Amino acid sequence: MRKFLFSLVALLCLSLPSFAAFETRANSAFVLDQTTGTVLFAKNAEQPLPPASMSKLMTLNMLFEALKDGRVSMDTRFAVSTKAREMGGSTMFLNERDRPTVEELIQGIIVMSGNDACVVVAEGLAGTEAAFARLMNDRARDLGMENSTFANASGWPHPNQRMSMRDLGLLANRLISEFPEYYGFFSATEFDFDGRAPTNRFNRNPLLKLGIGADGLKTGHTNEAGYGLVGSAVQGNRRVIFVISGLNSEKERAEEAERVVSWAFRQFVQKTVAKEGQRLAEAKVWMGAERSVALVAPSDIELILPALVRNEIEAHVEFNSPIEAPIEAGQQLGELVVNLPEMDQQRLPLVAETSVEKGGFVPRIRTAAGVLMGKITSGESLF
Repeated sequence: MRKFLFSLVALLCLSLPSFAAFETRANSAFVLDQTTGTVLFAKNAEQPLPPASMSKLMTLNMLFEALKDGRVSMDTRFAVSTKAREMGGSTMFLNERDRPTVEELIQGIIVMSGNDACVVVAEGLAGTEAAFARLMNDRARDLGMENSTFANASGWPHPNQRMSMRDLGLLANRLISEFPEYYGFFSATEFDFDGRAPTNRFNRNPLLKLGIGADGLKTGHTNEAGYGLVGSAVQGNRRVIFVISGLNSEKERAEEAERVVSWAFRQFVQKTVAKEGQRLAEAKVWMGAERSVALVAPSDIELILPALVRNEIEAHVEFNSPIEAPIEAGQQLGELVVNLPEMDQQRLPLVAETSVEKGGFVPRIRTAAGVLMGKITSGESLF
């Protein structure tokens, strides 16, 4: 693997003081710039922890998938079992005579954090909550959520109900990007289901009314988990997703959530570091009609960078050299690798600028002669 090195600092012309690491009172946290896929911050983010009601996002994901593939519609009505009716904690106050619609259940889960609504959805989609939990576990594996296990649909305390903050962040990203037609429900501040729970009709998300672009997603609280929040906000052309957990009170959760949003938008800037088609490296070609091919950006390369970075950015291009022909224009040949302080390494694809056909007689003779001369020069035996 050959590495082509260059200075990204010079490319960006940054000249401000160095970046300071973020600190949070949350026991675990994960912050993602969704626009570029950049992880801005992680603290105990891989550790499986009690997710409380934040795991209701996985129940919603399963329901949104059922909506998208036509198994249910917004008007589909589900039965309410005795088990659902007997659920404690936050509920919609459903009873066995009710037949709530999917749309009502979505709002009941998001706004009212209805544990009963989650059981209704689980039983409606899988027959039993236990069967639904198995489906959740299978789907979590498919989605790359490596540190999540589910025992129920609501987040009710259970030793096998665990999620990492990174998994919750990736799940939030999926809900936003894959289900835009349903994501608007997360910004609802109130849902009064049949007037049954007037004190439980308000969304617990403390950021929704602050005017900072927040539009989701889910709070959570148990004695074991503490206070947590999966949140997202949009400002300008950027969206930030964050997860915090293990806080001591609603007040502390609200303060820390607002502080995370402010930090994520104020301490980072989005920069175009390479334009579409810009050449970033040249690779030798093996047995091709051309001797080399340029590696270019397939589209504008946007990076989220600490606003106060000066000399702490390291970047290089990686590719295998020589590259064997034939090569097609647009074929990925390498990666732009960017290392930033206190952030995950970023690897961005680079592609062939032009096609290179397999060489005819003359290129093959030239290549063979080059190999022969290399052996002679190195003293290697020819036979």
